[in-house]
Amino acid sequence: MATYFLFGKYSPDAKKGISASRTEKANQLIKKFKGEIISIYALLGDADLVIIAEFPDAKQVMKASLAISKLTGIAFATSEAIPVKDFDKMVAGI
Repeated sequence: MATYFLFGKYSPDAKKGISASRTEKANQLIKKFKGEIISIYALLGDADLVIIAEFPDAKQVMKASLAISKLTGIAFATSEAIPVKDFDKMVAGI
């Protein structure tokens, strides 16, 4: 499983629908697409929230991101994260 950061930005309409119920529905969508939530944070700054989750591959995280956007109106920018110790090994020969 790979780790992904899904940075979310609320649209004006998405802000109106903020609720624990909607969060639970989004969590269920992540599980539907074979994801496992590590943590979710509300943020200050350019992004309004971040979901940190593991998925088996990019196709599943893409499906989850699109499904959550459709449900909530939140736009996501998604990045795969590599642990620094793995990154250090990867670049050691460069």
